[in-house]
Amino acid sequence: MSVALPFDLTGIKLDAGRKRSEQLYRALREKMMNTPGLHGAKLPATRELARLLGVSRNTVVSVYERLYADDLIETRQGDGTYIRYRGQEVEEGPEVPEFPALRVDSRLPLTARFNRHFVHDGPPKAFRIGMPAIDHFPFDTWSRLQNRFWRRRPIAQMGYGVPAGDLQLRELIASYLHTSRGLKCDPAQVIITLGAQQAIMLCSALLLRAGQDVIMENPCHWAAAGVFSCLGLNIKAINVDDEGLQAAQLTDYPDARMVYVSPSCQYPTGATLSLSRRMALLEWARKHQAWIMEDDYDGEYRYNGTPLMPLAALDNRHRVIYIGSFSKVMYPALRLGYMVVPQPLVEPLNLLRTLSTRQPPMNDQQVMASFISEGHFQPHIRRMRRISKSRRDLLLAEWNQHLSHIGVMPEVASGLHAAITLEDAETENRLVSQALAAGVEITPLSALWIPGTPESRHHYGVVLGFAGVMEADIVQSIQVLKKCWKRAPLK
Repeated sequence: MSVALPFDLTGIKLDAGRKRSEQLYRALREKMMNTPGLHGAKLPATRELARLLGVSRNTVVSVYERLYADDLIETRQGDGTYIRYRGQEVEEGPEVPEFPALRVDSRLPLTARFNRHFVHDGPPKAFRIGMPAIDHFPFDTWSRLQNRFWRRRPIAQMGYGVPAGDLQLRELIASYLHTSRGLKCDPAQVIITLGAQQAIMLCSALLLRAGQDVIMENPCHWAAAGVFSCLGLNIKAINVDDEGLQAAQLTDYPDARMVYVSPSCQYPTGATLSLSRRMALLEWARKHQAWIMEDDYDGEYRYNGTPLMPLAALDNRHRVIYIGSFSKVMYPALRLGYMVVPQPLVEPLNLLRTLSTRQPPMNDQQVMASFISEGHFQPHIRRMRRISKSRRDLLLAEWNQHLSHIGVMPEVASGLHAAITLEDAETENRLVSQALAAGVEITPLSALWIPGTPESRHHYGVVLGFAGVMEADIVQSIQVLKKCWKRAPLK
Protein backbone atom coordinates (compact mmCIF):
# COMPACT_ATOMS: atom_id res chain seq x y z
CA MET A 1 0.00 0.00 0.00
CA SER A 2 1.48 3.36 -1.08
CA VAL A 3 1.51 6.27 1.31
CA ALA A 4 0.50 9.70 -0.01
CA LEU A 5 3.15 12.35 0.42
CA PRO A 6 2.12 15.73 1.84
CA PHE A 7 1.99 18.71 -0.49
CA ASP A 8 5.02 21.00 -0.08
CA LEU A 9 4.00 24.63 0.48
CA THR A 10 7.54 25.95 0.14
CA GLY A 11 7.70 29.17 -1.89
CA ILE A 12 4.02 30.12 -1.61
CA LYS A 13 3.80 33.70 -0.32
CA LEU A 14 0.80 36.04 -0.36
CA ASP A 15 1.15 39.82 -0.66
CA ALA A 16 -1.07 42.02 1.45
CA GLY A 17 -1.84 44.48 -1.35
CA ARG A 18 -3.47 42.04 -3.81
CA LYS A 19 -6.51 39.79 -3.69
CA ARG A 20 -5.35 36.79 -1.70
CA SER A 21 -7.70 34.21 -3.19
CA GLU A 22 -6.40 35.00 -6.69
CA GLN A 23 -2.77 34.88 -5.50
CA LEU A 24 -3.30 31.53 -3.79
CA TYR A 25 -5.12 30.04 -6.77
CA ARG A 26 -2.37 31.04 -9.20
CA ALA A 27 0.42 29.88 -6.86
CA LEU A 28 -1.13 26.45 -6.28
CA ARG A 29 -2.06 25.99 -9.95
CA GLU A 30 1.45 26.87 -11.14
CA LYS A 31 3.09 24.58 -8.57
CA MET A 32 0.85 21.64 -9.49
CA MET A 33 1.39 22.02 -13.24
CA ASN A 34 5.12 22.74 -13.22
CA THR A 35 6.42 20.47 -10.47
CA PRO A 36 7.06 16.86 -11.59
CA GLY A 37 5.93 13.98 -9.40
CA LEU A 38 3.14 15.73 -7.46
CA HIS A 39 0.38 13.37 -8.62
CA GLY A 40 -1.23 11.79 -5.56
CA ALA A 41 0.19 14.27 -3.05
CA LYS A 42 -2.24 15.16 -0.29
CA LEU A 43 -3.24 18.79 0.19
CA PRO A 44 -3.72 20.25 3.66
CA ALA A 45 -7.25 20.47 4.98
CA THR A 46 -8.87 23.84 4.27
CA ARG A 47 -8.81 24.87 7.91
CA GLU A 48 -5.13 23.89 8.28
CA LEU A 49 -4.04 25.69 5.08
CA ALA A 50 -5.92 28.81 6.14
CA ARG A 51 -4.09 28.78 9.45
CA LEU A 52 -0.69 28.27 7.82
CA LEU A 53 -1.16 31.13 5.32
CA GLY A 54 -3.03 33.51 7.61
CA VAL A 55 -6.18 33.73 5.45
CA SER A 56 -9.82 32.88 6.05
CA ARG A 57 -11.08 29.36 5.54
CA ASN A 58 -13.61 30.65 2.99
CA THR A 59 -10.71 31.90 0.86
CA VAL A 60 -9.14 28.44 0.78
CA VAL A 61 -12.48 26.74 0.07
CA SER A 62 -13.09 28.98 -2.97
CA VAL A 63 -9.56 28.29 -4.27
CA TYR A 64 -10.00 24.51 -3.88
CA GLU A 65 -13.32 24.75 -5.79
CA ARG A 66 -11.59 26.49 -8.71
CA LEU A 67 -8.79 23.90 -8.77
CA TYR A 68 -11.40 21.13 -8.70
CA ALA A 69 -13.15 22.73 -11.67
CA ASP A 70 -9.79 22.80 -13.49
CA ASP A 71 -9.53 19.02 -12.88
CA LEU A 72 -6.29 19.56 -10.96
CA ILE A 73 -7.46 18.10 -7.64
CA GLU A 74 -9.93 15.50 -6.42
CA THR A 75 -11.63 14.78 -3.12
CA ARG A 76 -11.75 11.32 -1.59
CA GLN A 77 -14.63 10.55 0.71
CA GLY A 78 -13.48 10.77 4.32
CA ASP A 79 -9.82 11.02 3.29
CA GLY A 80 -9.17 14.59 2.15
CA THR A 81 -8.06 16.35 -1.03
CA TYR A 82 -5.38 15.08 -3.43
CA ILE A 83 -3.60 16.34 -6.55
CA ARG A 84 -5.06 14.68 -9.63
CA TYR A 85 -3.04 16.34 -12.39
CA ARG A 86 -0.34 14.02 -13.67
CA GLY A 87 1.65 16.54 -15.65
CA GLN A 88 3.54 15.77 -18.81
CA GLU A 89 5.38 12.49 -19.09
CA VAL A 90 9.08 13.05 -18.69
CA GLU A 91 11.13 11.51 -21.43
CA GLU A 92 13.64 9.00 -20.23
CA GLY A 93 17.14 10.28 -20.58
CA PRO A 94 20.25 8.26 -21.24
CA GLU A 95 20.95 5.47 -18.82
CA VAL A 96 22.70 6.73 -15.71
CA PRO A 97 26.15 5.16 -15.51
CA GLU A 98 26.89 3.04 -12.49
CA PHE A 99 28.81 4.77 -9.73
CA PRO A 100 32.27 3.19 -9.56
CA ALA A 101 32.65 0.88 -6.59
CA LEU A 102 34.60 2.51 -3.78
CA ARG A 103 37.05 -0.02 -2.41
CA VAL A 104 37.46 1.19 1.15
CA ASP A 105 39.50 -1.86 2.10
CA SER A 106 42.09 -1.00 -0.55
CA ARG A 107 42.99 2.09 1.49
CA LEU A 108 42.15 0.68 4.91
CA PRO A 109 43.37 -2.92 4.79
CA LEU A 110 42.07 -3.80 8.26
CA THR A 111 38.45 -2.80 7.67
CA ALA A 112 37.40 -5.88 5.72
CA ARG A 113 38.33 -8.33 8.44
CA PHE A 114 36.85 -6.12 11.17
CA ASN A 115 33.47 -5.90 9.42
CA ARG A 116 33.51 -9.65 8.89
CA HIS A 117 34.24 -10.67 12.47
CA PHE A 118 33.40 -7.90 14.91
CA VAL A 119 30.36 -5.90 13.77
CA HIS A 120 27.20 -7.38 15.29
CA ASP A 121 23.75 -5.99 15.95
CA GLY A 122 20.72 -7.18 17.87
CA PRO A 123 20.56 -8.48 21.43
CA PRO A 124 23.70 -10.10 22.87
CA LYS A 125 24.05 -13.83 22.36
CA ALA A 126 26.54 -16.55 23.13
CA PHE A 127 29.48 -15.97 22.85
CA ARG A 128 29.71 -12.38 21.64
CA ILE A 129 32.82 -10.55 22.77
CA GLY A 130 32.86 -7.13 24.41
CA MET A 131 29.49 -7.41 26.17
CA PRO A 132 28.98 -6.95 29.94
CA ALA A 133 26.08 -8.46 31.90
CA ILE A 134 23.57 -5.88 30.68
CA ASP A 135 20.70 -8.11 31.78
CA HIS A 136 21.63 -6.93 35.30
CA PHE A 137 21.69 -3.24 34.40
CA PRO A 138 19.93 -1.04 37.03
CA PHE A 139 17.17 0.11 34.69
CA ASP A 140 14.93 1.56 37.42
CA THR A 141 17.67 3.67 38.99
CA TRP A 142 18.98 4.91 35.64
CA SER A 143 15.54 5.84 34.32
CA ARG A 144 14.69 7.63 37.58
CA LEU A 145 17.86 9.74 37.31
CA GLN A 146 17.17 10.49 33.65
CA ASN A 147 13.59 11.54 34.40
CA ARG A 148 14.75 13.76 37.24
CA PHE A 149 17.26 15.48 34.97
CA TRP A 150 14.58 16.36 32.41
CA ARG A 151 11.91 17.31 34.96
CA ARG A 152 14.22 20.08 36.19
CA ARG A 153 14.01 21.74 32.76
CA PRO A 154 17.82 21.98 32.42
CA ILE A 155 17.98 24.96 30.05
CA ALA A 156 21.58 25.74 30.99
CA GLN A 157 22.69 22.22 30.00
CA MET A 158 20.98 22.17 26.60
CA GLY A 159 23.56 24.24 24.72
CA TYR A 160 26.88 23.09 23.28
CA GLY A 161 28.57 22.70 26.63
CA VAL A 162 32.22 22.76 27.64
CA PRO A 163 34.42 20.76 25.21
CA ALA A 164 36.06 18.82 28.05
CA GLY A 165 32.70 17.66 29.37
CA ASP A 166 30.63 18.12 32.52
CA LEU A 167 32.80 19.43 35.36
CA GLN A 168 31.09 17.41 38.10
CA LEU A 169 31.60 14.18 36.17
CA ARG A 170 35.26 15.02 35.56
CA GLU A 171 35.76 15.71 39.26
CA LEU A 172 34.11 12.42 40.19
CA ILE A 173 36.23 10.49 37.68
CA ALA A 174 39.41 12.08 39.05
CA SER A 175 38.39 11.12 42.60
CA TYR A 176 37.49 7.58 41.53
CA LEU A 177 40.80 7.03 39.74
CA HIS A 178 42.68 8.25 42.80
CA THR A 179 40.96 5.80 45.15
CA SER A 180 40.66 2.81 42.81
CA ARG A 181 43.83 3.10 40.69
CA GLY A 182 46.21 5.27 42.69
CA LEU A 183 46.19 7.75 39.83
CA LYS A 184 46.30 11.38 40.96
CA CYS A 185 45.14 13.94 38.44
CA ASP A 186 43.52 17.34 38.24
CA PRO A 187 39.92 17.33 36.92
CA ALA A 188 41.16 19.72 34.23
CA GLN A 189 43.22 16.81 32.83
CA VAL A 190 40.09 14.68 32.43
CA ILE A 191 38.32 14.90 29.07
CA ILE A 192 34.97 13.16 28.60
CA THR A 193 34.75 11.14 25.37
CA LEU A 194 32.34 9.03 23.38
CA GLY A 195 34.25 5.98 24.58
CA ALA A 196 37.79 4.65 24.30
CA GLN A 197 37.59 4.61 20.51
CA GLN A 198 37.18 8.37 20.29
CA ALA A 199 40.00 8.95 22.76
CA ILE A 200 42.33 6.82 20.62
CA MET A 201 41.29 8.69 17.48
CA LEU A 202 41.69 12.17 18.99
CA CYS A 203 45.09 11.53 20.54
CA SER A 204 46.45 9.81 17.45
CA ALA A 205 45.21 12.57 15.15
CA LEU A 206 46.81 15.23 17.36
CA LEU A 207 50.16 13.59 18.10
CA LEU A 208 50.95 11.54 14.98
CA ARG A 209 51.14 12.11 11.24
CA ALA A 210 50.32 9.71 8.43
CA GLY A 211 53.30 7.48 7.70
CA GLN A 212 54.68 7.51 11.24
CA ASP A 213 55.15 4.31 13.25
CA VAL A 214 52.92 3.24 16.13
CA ILE A 215 53.62 0.10 18.16
CA MET A 216 50.83 -2.30 19.08
CA GLU A 217 50.52 -5.48 21.09
CA ASN A 218 50.13 -8.60 18.95
CA PRO A 219 47.50 -10.06 18.92
CA CYS A 220 45.75 -6.74 19.20
CA HIS A 221 42.64 -4.81 20.11
CA TRP A 222 41.07 -4.63 16.66
CA ALA A 223 39.27 -1.31 17.23
CA ALA A 224 42.51 0.51 18.08
CA ALA A 225 44.24 -1.03 15.07
CA GLY A 226 41.35 0.18 12.93
CA VAL A 227 41.88 3.76 14.11
CA PHE A 228 45.59 3.66 13.32
CA SER A 229 44.84 2.20 9.90
CA CYS A 230 42.31 4.96 9.17
CA LEU A 231 44.90 7.62 10.01
CA GLY A 232 47.50 6.11 7.68
CA LEU A 233 49.90 5.10 10.45
CA ASN A 234 52.38 2.25 10.13
CA ILE A 235 51.51 -0.39 12.72
CA LYS A 236 54.53 -2.17 14.20
CA ALA A 237 53.72 -5.35 16.09
CA ILE A 238 55.34 -6.68 19.26
CA ASN A 239 54.17 -10.05 20.49
CA VAL A 240 52.61 -10.64 23.90
CA ASP A 241 53.50 -13.36 26.40
CA ASP A 242 52.36 -14.11 29.96
CA GLU A 243 53.87 -10.80 31.16
CA GLY A 244 52.27 -8.70 28.45
CA LEU A 245 54.06 -6.71 25.75
CA GLN A 246 57.63 -7.95 25.25
CA ALA A 247 59.24 -4.61 26.09
CA ALA A 248 62.73 -5.72 25.07
CA GLN A 249 61.59 -5.56 21.43
CA LEU A 250 60.89 -1.82 21.65
CA THR A 251 64.45 -1.18 20.50
CA ASP A 252 63.57 -2.74 17.14
CA TYR A 253 61.49 0.36 16.32
CA PRO A 254 63.56 3.47 17.11
CA ASP A 255 61.36 5.69 14.92
CA ALA A 256 58.08 4.83 16.63
CA ARG A 257 56.32 7.86 18.09
CA MET A 258 53.73 6.02 20.16
CA VAL A 259 52.96 2.66 21.74
CA TYR A 260 49.44 1.47 22.46
CA VAL A 261 49.12 -0.95 25.40
CA SER A 262 46.40 -2.44 27.59
CA PRO A 263 48.47 -3.31 30.69
CA SER A 264 45.65 -4.24 33.08
CA CYS A 265 44.07 -6.82 30.76
CA GLN A 266 45.62 -7.31 27.34
CA TYR A 267 43.09 -8.01 24.62
CA PRO A 268 42.63 -10.82 23.70
CA THR A 269 45.16 -12.82 25.74
CA GLY A 270 44.17 -11.39 29.14
CA ALA A 271 47.84 -10.96 30.13
CA THR A 272 48.83 -8.36 32.73
CA LEU A 273 51.88 -6.23 31.98
CA SER A 274 54.51 -6.93 34.65
CA LEU A 275 55.94 -4.11 36.76
CA SER A 276 59.44 -4.51 35.29
CA ARG A 277 58.06 -4.14 31.78
CA ARG A 278 55.98 -1.14 32.81
CA MET A 279 59.14 0.57 34.00
CA ALA A 280 60.98 -0.41 30.81
CA LEU A 281 58.15 1.04 28.73
CA LEU A 282 58.25 4.32 30.64
CA GLU A 283 62.02 4.53 30.19
CA TRP A 284 61.68 3.91 26.45
CA ALA A 285 59.12 6.73 26.17
CA ARG A 286 61.40 9.08 28.13
CA LYS A 287 64.44 8.25 26.05
CA HIS A 288 62.70 8.57 22.68
CA GLN A 289 60.31 11.40 23.61
CA ALA A 290 57.49 9.10 22.53
CA TRP A 291 53.94 8.71 23.80
CA ILE A 292 52.29 5.83 25.64
CA MET A 293 48.58 5.32 25.12
CA GLU A 294 47.38 3.28 28.11
CA ASP A 295 43.98 1.67 27.55
CA ASP A 296 42.55 0.42 30.85
CA TYR A 297 40.73 -2.32 28.95
CA ASP A 298 38.35 -4.29 31.21
CA GLY A 299 40.19 -2.79 34.17
CA GLU A 300 37.20 -3.22 36.48
CA TYR A 301 37.08 -6.96 35.91
CA ARG A 302 39.98 -8.43 37.83
CA TYR A 303 39.00 -11.64 39.60
CA ASN A 304 42.26 -12.69 41.26
CA GLY A 305 44.84 -10.65 43.18
CA THR A 306 45.23 -6.88 43.30
CA PRO A 307 45.82 -4.71 40.23
CA LEU A 308 49.19 -3.07 39.57
CA MET A 309 49.41 0.71 39.43
CA PRO A 310 48.66 2.05 35.96
CA LEU A 311 51.46 3.45 33.85
CA ALA A 312 49.95 6.92 34.22
CA ALA A 313 50.40 6.72 38.00
CA LEU A 314 54.06 5.70 37.58
CA ASP A 315 54.82 8.31 34.94
CA ASN A 316 56.79 11.37 36.08
CA ARG A 317 57.72 12.60 32.58
CA HIS A 318 54.16 13.28 31.34
CA ARG A 319 54.33 10.83 28.44
CA VAL A 320 51.26 8.68 29.26
CA ILE A 321 47.68 9.18 28.10
CA TYR A 322 45.28 7.12 30.22
CA ILE A 323 42.05 5.95 28.58
CA GLY A 324 38.98 4.61 30.37
CA SER A 325 35.39 3.83 29.45
CA PHE A 326 32.02 3.15 31.05
CA SER A 327 31.04 0.76 28.23
CA LYS A 328 31.86 -2.44 30.09
CA VAL A 329 30.50 -1.46 33.51
CA MET A 330 27.34 0.26 32.25
CA TYR A 331 26.46 -0.64 28.65
CA PRO A 332 28.30 -0.13 25.32
CA ALA A 333 25.58 1.98 23.67
CA LEU A 334 25.98 4.64 26.38
CA ARG A 335 29.08 5.85 24.48
CA LEU A 336 30.64 7.49 27.50
CA GLY A 337 34.31 7.36 28.41
CA TYR A 338 37.20 9.57 29.41
CA MET A 339 40.90 10.17 29.07
CA VAL A 340 43.43 11.65 31.47
CA VAL A 341 46.05 13.60 29.56
CA PRO A 342 49.27 15.45 30.46
CA GLN A 343 48.62 19.12 31.16
CA PRO A 344 50.26 20.41 27.92
CA LEU A 345 47.79 18.34 25.86
CA VAL A 346 44.62 19.60 27.56
CA GLU A 347 44.07 22.72 25.46
CA PRO A 348 44.93 21.26 22.02
CA LEU A 349 42.84 18.13 22.64
CA ASN A 350 39.85 20.20 23.74
CA LEU A 351 40.21 22.32 20.62
CA LEU A 352 40.44 19.22 18.41
CA ARG A 353 37.35 17.63 19.92
CA THR A 354 35.47 20.94 19.52
CA LEU A 355 36.29 20.85 15.81
CA SER A 356 35.26 17.21 15.45
CA THR A 357 32.44 15.74 17.54
CA ARG A 358 32.36 17.75 20.77
CA GLN A 359 31.27 15.92 23.94
CA PRO A 360 28.64 13.22 24.57
CA PRO A 361 25.03 14.24 25.34
CA MET A 362 24.89 16.35 28.49
CA ASN A 363 21.97 14.43 29.98
CA ASP A 364 24.00 11.19 29.94
CA GLN A 365 27.00 12.94 31.48
CA GLN A 366 24.98 14.45 34.31
CA VAL A 367 23.02 11.27 34.95
CA MET A 368 26.31 9.36 35.12
CA ALA A 369 27.59 11.95 37.59
CA SER A 370 24.47 11.47 39.73
CA PHE A 371 24.83 7.69 39.49
CA ILE A 372 28.35 8.00 40.92
CA SER A 373 27.78 10.77 43.48
CA GLU A 374 24.66 9.17 44.96
CA GLY A 375 26.46 5.92 45.70
CA HIS A 376 25.15 3.62 42.96
CA PHE A 377 28.37 3.17 40.97
CA GLN A 378 30.61 1.24 43.36
CA PRO A 379 27.95 -1.35 44.34
CA HIS A 380 27.10 -1.74 40.66
CA ILE A 381 30.74 -2.46 39.77
CA ARG A 382 31.00 -5.06 42.52
CA ARG A 383 27.77 -6.69 41.36
CA MET A 384 28.89 -6.78 37.72
CA ARG A 385 32.26 -8.23 38.70
CA ARG A 386 30.59 -10.91 40.81
CA ILE A 387 28.18 -11.87 38.01
CA SER A 388 30.96 -11.97 35.40
CA LYS A 389 33.10 -14.15 37.65
CA SER A 390 30.19 -16.54 38.18
CA ARG A 391 29.62 -16.80 34.44
CA ARG A 392 33.34 -17.27 33.84
CA ASP A 393 33.35 -20.15 36.32
CA LEU A 394 30.30 -21.73 34.69
CA LEU A 395 31.78 -21.48 31.19
CA LEU A 396 35.06 -22.99 32.39
CA ALA A 397 33.26 -25.88 34.09
CA GLU A 398 31.03 -26.58 31.08
CA TRP A 399 33.95 -26.36 28.64
CA ASN A 400 36.13 -28.68 30.70
CA GLN A 401 33.30 -31.18 31.02
CA HIS A 402 32.21 -31.26 27.38
CA LEU A 403 34.81 -29.62 25.12
CA SER A 404 38.22 -30.02 26.76
CA HIS A 405 39.37 -32.12 23.78
CA ILE A 406 39.10 -29.00 21.61
CA GLY A 407 41.68 -27.04 23.58
CA VAL A 408 42.61 -25.77 27.02
CA MET A 409 40.49 -22.91 28.36
CA PRO A 410 42.53 -20.64 30.66
CA GLU A 411 41.23 -19.66 34.08
CA VAL A 412 40.87 -15.99 33.01
CA ALA A 413 42.21 -13.78 35.80
CA SER A 414 40.62 -10.65 34.33
CA GLY A 415 38.38 -9.52 31.51
CA LEU A 416 35.13 -10.65 29.91
CA HIS A 417 36.32 -13.30 27.47
CA ALA A 418 38.42 -16.45 27.17
CA ALA A 419 40.83 -17.35 24.35
CA ILE A 420 41.51 -21.01 23.50
CA THR A 421 44.42 -21.72 21.15
CA LEU A 422 44.18 -24.30 18.35
CA GLU A 423 46.68 -26.14 16.19
CA ASP A 424 46.11 -24.68 12.74
CA ALA A 425 44.02 -22.49 10.44
CA GLU A 426 41.98 -25.41 9.10
CA THR A 427 40.75 -26.34 12.58
CA GLU A 428 39.97 -22.72 13.45
CA ASN A 429 38.04 -22.11 10.23
CA ARG A 430 36.00 -25.28 10.62
CA LEU A 431 35.08 -24.70 14.26
CA VAL A 432 34.13 -21.06 13.71
CA SER A 433 32.06 -21.87 10.61
CA GLN A 434 30.21 -24.71 12.31
CA ALA A 435 29.49 -22.60 15.39
CA LEU A 436 28.14 -19.68 13.37
CA ALA A 437 25.97 -22.02 11.31
CA ALA A 438 24.52 -23.33 14.58
CA GLY A 439 23.75 -19.81 15.81
CA VAL A 440 26.67 -19.42 18.23
CA GLU A 441 29.01 -16.44 17.77
CA ILE A 442 32.67 -17.46 17.96
CA THR A 443 35.50 -15.06 17.14
CA PRO A 444 38.59 -16.48 15.39
CA LEU A 445 41.80 -15.64 17.23
CA SER A 446 43.72 -15.29 13.97
CA ALA A 447 41.58 -12.26 13.06
CA LEU A 448 43.15 -10.40 15.99
CA TRP A 449 46.72 -10.70 14.76
CA ILE A 450 48.13 -7.75 12.86
CA PRO A 451 48.26 -8.62 9.14
CA GLY A 452 51.67 -9.53 7.78
CA THR A 453 53.16 -10.65 11.09
CA PRO A 454 54.76 -14.11 11.29
CA GLU A 455 52.60 -16.90 12.61
CA SER A 456 53.32 -18.22 16.09
CA ARG A 457 52.12 -21.31 17.90
CA HIS A 458 49.35 -19.19 19.48
CA HIS A 459 48.17 -17.71 16.17
CA TYR A 460 44.99 -19.75 15.80
CA GLY A 461 42.16 -20.27 18.23
CA VAL A 462 38.68 -19.17 19.28
CA VAL A 463 37.63 -16.30 21.56
CA LEU A 464 34.46 -16.62 23.65
CA GLY A 465 32.81 -13.73 25.49
CA PHE A 466 30.98 -14.89 28.61
CA ALA A 467 29.89 -11.88 30.69
CA GLY A 468 26.92 -10.93 28.50
CA VAL A 469 25.56 -14.49 28.31
CA MET A 470 22.97 -15.63 30.83
CA GLU A 471 23.74 -18.82 32.72
CA ALA A 472 21.13 -20.97 31.00
CA ASP A 473 22.38 -19.82 27.60
CA ILE A 474 25.96 -20.72 28.50
CA VAL A 475 24.91 -24.29 29.30
CA GLN A 476 22.71 -24.57 26.21
CA SER A 477 25.30 -23.08 23.85
CA ILE A 478 28.04 -25.41 25.05
CA GLN A 479 25.71 -28.30 24.23
CA VAL A 480 25.12 -26.81 20.77
CA LEU A 481 28.89 -26.58 20.19
CA LYS A 482 29.39 -30.11 21.50
CA LYS A 483 26.87 -31.39 18.98
CA CYS A 484 27.99 -29.40 15.92
CA TRP A 485 31.72 -29.90 16.53
CA LYS A 486 31.25 -33.67 16.74
CA ARG A 487 30.36 -33.83 13.08
CA ALA A 488 33.96 -33.46 11.99
CA PRO A 489 36.41 -34.76 14.60
CA LEU A 490 39.68 -32.98 15.13
CA LYS A 491 42.82 -34.30 13.48
